[in-house]
Amino acid sequence: MQAKLLEQLSASDAEIILERLPERIRIALIAHATEIEYPVEAVIEMAIASFLDTEALSFADCRPGRGQ
Repeated sequence: MQAKLLEQLSASDAEIILERLPERIRIALIAHATEIEYPVEAVIEMAIASFLDTEALSFADCRPGRGQ
């Protein structure tokens, strides 16, 4: 059986990641997700993407018309 490649982080995978992060980072990710009204898994993906690629989608790009 071949593993299915997922394009997005699942909510259950996000919970596993959050459990393994230092508390201050976990709290910051959850707070930011709440602030921008996005699922925490999307915020984790954006954080990883911006770390790996400085030209990747940023948090400011999430909500057109907000933050400017």
